[in-house]
Amino acid sequence: MLASGLRLGEALALRWRDADLDAKRIRVEHTLEHLRRHPWRLTEPKSASGRRTVPLIGPAVATLRSQRARIAALRLAAGPAWNDLDFVFPSAVGTPLDGPNVYHQFKKLLVRAGLPSSHRPHDLRHSTATYRLAAGVPARVVMELLGHSQISLTLNTYSHVLPAMLEDAAARLESVFPVPSARQ
Repeated sequence: MLASGLRLGEALALRWRDADLDAKRIRVEHTLEHLRRHPWRLTEPKSASGRRTVPLIGPAVATLRSQRARIAALRLAAGPAWNDLDFVFPSAVGTPLDGPNVYHQFKKLLVRAGLPSSHRPHDLRHSTATYRLAAGVPARVVMELLGHSQISLTLNTYSHVLPAMLEDAAARLESVFPVPSARQ
């Protein structure tokens, strides 16, 4: 999610037919929705801009290749109980993962890594936007990659200030007002 900026429901709905690892991209076509008295369903993204193609970076492609191997092991272990639904992130029997369970597992991973447990999986999406903007990716492109329909959402809600950005701002100001030399 950090490498792609996907929403949790989009990641849980991702199927292998939506992933082209050789071309280093995934298509966001659906989101996973859990309903009362129903196990789950795949739905269309909230807006037309939610349907999109997201390019992947090398580490994400490598991780997805490992995930494919992990699923093959799960399939063997499950035997006839396996449901071949093509999910990239399936349960131990091939069904979609449950969002609240993913949330709780994410919290446990944060604690094991010694990170603040106040973070949520959705915060990875905010980080993706912030890092892309800090890297100089145009806001309009970040908006498209996140599937936002309005740039104001990208800039006002998903853009955060990193310490390095503050230092860069100071350096830019200093270039306008250089430090006087000792000879002056």
